[in-house]
Amino acid sequence: MTAPAPAVALTGIGLYTPAGDGTEATWARVCAGEPTTRLETGFDDEFGGSGPAHLACRAPEFDPERLGRALTRRPDRSAGYALLAAEEAARDAGRWPGGLAGAEPPDWGGARVAVVVGSGAGGARTYEAQQRAYAERGPTGMSPYAVPSALGNSLAAQLAVALRAEGPSFTVNTACAAGATALGTAMDLLLMDRCDIAVAGGAEAAVTPFYVAGFDRIGALSRRFDDPATASRPFDAGRDGFVIGEGAGVLVLERLADATARGARVHARLVGYGAAGDAHHPVKPRRDGAGIHAAVTEALARAGAAAHEVDHVNAHATGTPLGDAVEATALARLLPHAPPVCSTKGVTGHLLGAAGAVEAVLTALAVQRGTVPPNTGLVEPSPECTLNLPTRRVDHKAGLALSVSAGFGGHNTALAFAPA
Repeated sequence: MTAPAPAVALTGIGLYTPAGDGTEATWARVCAGEPTTRLETGFDDEFGGSGPAHLACRAPEFDPERLGRALTRRPDRSAGYALLAAEEAARDAGRWPGGLAGAEPPDWGGARVAVVVGSGAGGARTYEAQQRAYAERGPTGMSPYAVPSALGNSLAAQLAVALRAEGPSFTVNTACAAGATALGTAMDLLLMDRCDIAVAGGAEAAVTPFYVAGFDRIGALSRRFDDPATASRPFDAGRDGFVIGEGAGVLVLERLADATARGARVHARLVGYGAAGDAHHPVKPRRDGAGIHAAVTEALARAGAAAHEVDHVNAHATGTPLGDAVEATALARLLPHAPPVCSTKGVTGHLLGAAGAVEAVLTALAVQRGTVPPNTGLVEPSPECTLNLPTRRVDHKAGLALSVSAGFGGHNTALAFAPA
């Protein structure tokens, strides 16, 4: 057993998801097992209302005026979600009483603040809408903010400006593992003394014609149009693909010693991070689950923990036939003692690059509050999913919990959390 890495404290958390505006709203709906999927017959006016019928888990609409000191006049919706989640996280950490609408910026006490945001599609919504504007009206029909809002770095840039964060700032992209990769990267920055505080997470707003049509063309999306509420069915025998979602999750991370010294409330500790590549296929995961196995093994090693100490897992499981089967097989092999495993995507849908960050928050809350959310949408587990999959919320004290994420291209990430 290796010596554990120093712990990183979660001192602020923020969520903006299909399950609600804010952490408490999201947590309540996830624990209640209330799906958010709805059937849409097109897209909004930004895209001309065109596009095929599709299922989606939409985040709540928000007034752009809430964004206050945003860098651009109309940032991409993904950056808006990130800003709202970051505002809640910074407030929660006791750093930003006024929030986005206040006159004063956050008070970081002179600390070096890093911003790391994960996203798979970045400013895709702006890019697609502005492509349409260009096609219909020419260059003068485009917004002067098109480029800074569409660039992939825009999420980190927006947050850094709003938060007055002058440390390292960047967006990472490991597809649907991006939010988790951002948190792991932030952990490394803190432990390498590259910053004193890290604001990190993931954001996505890719319910757009291109992404919906593209995912549908490769058979990744559910087509359960007749019953949207049961469309997102991780681990279920009847699963037929994922439901695309949108939203953001952001955390404020500090070295545990620093958080303790300033008397901060600590929700949980991030004690391990592992990442591994499948080196296999642009879309399909390796059937042996070697990448997931390697990522979890590394996260546990960094935590100084053994596999039998894992008390809970928030799985990546999106509802795709192959992906869920591979992950279930890998987790069953790693964790024969069968701790409770859940996928919260039955409620939120699959938030793509934001999923890992949102689910990391939910995992930390499960540790903090002694509750494992249910596997919403699970009616009959498929034969290869031989995990402990509760269909009702469970009171369960977890000393060590994992959040597992995976992305197209074979990106696998695991985060390990422990109580404060």
